[in-house]
Amino acid sequence: MILVTGATGNLGKATIHSLLNRGIAPSDITALVRDETRAAELKSKGIQIRLGDYQNFESLKSAFQGVDKLLLISSSSDIVNRFEQHKNVINAARGTGVGHIIYTSFDMKNLQQSIMGAEVQYHAYTADYLKQIGIPYTLMDNTMYADMIPFLIGQDILNNGISIPAGDGKTPFLPITEMAESLAAVLTTPGHENKEYFITAETAFSFAEIADLLSDITGKTITYHQPEINSYITQLIQTGVSEDDAAYMARFCGAIANGEFDTNKSDVKKLLGRNPISLKDFLQNIYS
Repeated sequence: MILVTGATGNLGKATIHSLLNRGIAPSDITALVRDETRAAELKSKGIQIRLGDYQNFESLKSAFQGVDKLLLISSSSDIVNRFEQHKNVINAARGTGVGHIIYTSFDMKNLQQSIMGAEVQYHAYTADYLKQIGIPYTLMDNTMYADMIPFLIGQDILNNGISIPAGDGKTPFLPITEMAESLAAVLTTPGHENKEYFITAETAFSFAEIADLLSDITGKTITYHQPEINSYITQLIQTGVSEDDAAYMARFCGAIANGEFDTNKSDVKKLLGRNPISLKDFLQNIYS
């Protein structure tokens, strides 16, 4: 039995879709959700639904009964709570005999020394705890979603160009679907215990280079602008992003500019047996 946490989120749903595409029977997949009303689509596919909350240890122990492999998708709650929530999941898994935990960590040059501080350090704490606890584990160090690019670079790029304060820093953006495929590969094939994989594209791009890609795709010269941080936050808020989320995304831009995502490591081809989708092809589907 495979259990996927965060099953109604983007990565969770995409991973379940990938598992089904790999021929895993719906009855062999369990989705952990906090709100069953949000899981109607999964339920209609025959996926088992179990209720559980990262904050509620007893709910997790109940949900994990009979689970062989557990995909722990990192928490999206308040950052100060995330490590303790992950410990709850890991401890409940240990107590119920789960045989393998796969954790979606984060790919940066150094999580402990990032300028983002506690906003990413909990990934390192979770990884260290997994290594100490004694359950076979796999760390999946995900880069930033390519799917975020349209939200990061501003609206009406044909007329306004792209606008983001990311300097010359490069990021090996990868689509969520490719991350999900990589997760499904680890969940359904042997030999991944106590390993760490880098789930990134093989080539990292700066936003100046992304502007060049978009110029090729659209046939129009797309310029790259680097606004001040406060102006960028205002830009995001004007598109409907909350003030807190806008400030959070701006801090990611600072980490990009600092070169923290340019790790030059990728295991996606090894896991999938093919080259991952190129960033240009991904953007072509959005902007052509």
